[in-house]
Amino acid sequence: MTVSDTFQSSFYYGNNIQNILYGIELVLYYKTMGILLSNRRANTKAYLFYALFSSIMVFGLTVWIATAVIFGEKMWLVDSNFPGGPDMYWKKNISVWYMAWAMSAVILVQLMTDGLRIYRCWIIWDSYRAIVVPIILWLSTLVFGVLSDCAGSLPGGYFFSGSITSQFGLAYYSVSVLLNTVLTCTICYRIVQHGRRVRERLGPEYASSYFAIVTLIIESILPSTLSGIAFLVSLGIGSPTSVAFISVYFPMMVCCISPQLLILLVIVGRAWDKDTNKQPGSSINFSPDTAFGSEFDSRGARVHLQTLSNVHIADGQGKVAISQV
Repeated sequence: MTVSDTFQSSFYYGNNIQNILYGIELVLYYKTMGILLSNRRANTKAYLFYALFSSIMVFGLTVWIATAVIFGEKMWLVDSNFPGGPDMYWKKNISVWYMAWAMSAVILVQLMTDGLRIYRCWIIWDSYRAIVVPIILWLSTLVFGVLSDCAGSLPGGYFFSGSITSQFGLAYYSVSVLLNTVLTCTICYRIVQHGRRVRERLGPEYASSYFAIVTLIIESILPSTLSGIAFLVSLGIGSPTSVAFISVYFPMMVCCISPQLLILLVIVGRAWDKDTNKQPGSSINFSPDTAFGSEFDSRGARVHLQTLSNVHIADGQGKVAISQV
């Protein structure tokens, strides 16, 4: 099989893989919207934001999938007799207006989803210092994304041709993958660090959720990072299969599995929130006229403990004293 055949086959298989991922995204989107619309007691503003955010992601991915299908149909069927074959058709028409529109949609949603990940990183760390580097990288992807999109929309703007378009594109994808890698490592480190602290203070049964594989994968957007690294490596070595990896990377990075699963985890209350970082404390509610200092009548008191505490009961006195561990 020649390099040309490998490239065309990779584009064909990549389209089919991203169609499968698109179906998964639609299922996740349907599940997300079902929860958002059915839970009327929840935070209206937050739920409205996640509903709008998810809808824009689906729209962006739909534009990308539709244009890829149309381009493939024209290249392989409608204009199958194009001089020079499919390869020449790709080079001459890849900058057609609807492909440029699709790339603009991809870059827009990529900036949105990376912004969501940076916000989640800030929630997990509860510190602005943790997101200084990600914000700088995000701004870099904004610049290179705009330059890559503008260069790619010009006649002859062929990404794999070694032109200025490919240089801007390589810079854009490199910074984007680096941003995802930094966020993944930062978030994983924080979750594991906090889990170890909880295990030391409260025991392994309380820390098990922090070491759950599913939690680490979803919170750290690991699939997006791995698919991006695979694409960047294949592109760096000049493999024609890179077009297949980019077909996986776009849905995974931009509008599919990783960000939608993260939103779903947040709205069902299983994601990390600001309260997770707070120091352990106890909350005690007393019945009227029963509490005196640190001792009270146990028959008339209601005690609600939010953390591990020691409860001391004096024999025969009907009194209890509570002290935090």
